[in-house]
Amino acid sequence: MSFSSKIRTPFRYEMWNVSLWLIVINVAIYFLYRLMPAVNSILSLNIVHIIYNHAYWQFFTYMFAHANFEHVFFNMMGLFFFGVSVEKAIGSKEFLLFYLLAGTFCGIVSFVSYYVSAMAGNIMAYYYSLLGASGAIYAVLLAYAVIFPRNVILVFFVLPLPAPVLVIVYAIIDFGGQFIGSSNVAHLAHLSGFVFAWFYFIIRMGINPWKVWKQNY
Repeated sequence: MSFSSKIRTPFRYEMWNVSLWLIVINVAIYFLYRLMPAVNSILSLNIVHIIYNHAYWQFFTYMFAHANFEHVFFNMMGLFFFGVSVEKAIGSKEFLLFYLLAGTFCGIVSFVSYYVSAMAGNIMAYYYSLLGASGAIYAVLLAYAVIFPRNVILVFFVLPLPAPVLVIVYAIIDFGGQFIGSSNVAHLAHLSGFVFAWFYFIIRMGINPWKVWKQNY
């Protein structure tokens, strides 16, 4: 069996409601953080902690930490609306692998970005902390748009947009946000989620998202 055949070997379909369990875990960690604020400093990704304290777990754990109620609420709402449907379509094992790898990939990309920025003289990069499931959620959103390309999403419950169009709009917003102005939004992590999902579908699934969208529109 060739390498490409091995990497595309599907898991046996099973449904464990992983997306709902992920929501429960994220919410539980948020309330734990409210009781013990030090939790976020342990879980969130910071280049100083990783380089000098060898806190390598932060590449993974940052995606389960959130800054405030709005942060966790909107991320988990996205995971509920898109993650449940994607999980039902590809199975729980595939979904869990996809979600956790997407989040870890976004963490690695953000770490490299912070490190390069610090080496270039931006001292504030040492104080940046990445937290939240947004990167993984954006990957799930792209997966949703590939699996359900004809589905229409009501943005703010008002504006109807086809799922692929919403992905493109968000990608443009985050690309612009990465280079224009400054905010607490992790635009690079969002873009990394899209990039990861795009190549995951090509490499793991043998599906080209762009061809899917062209065939449907």
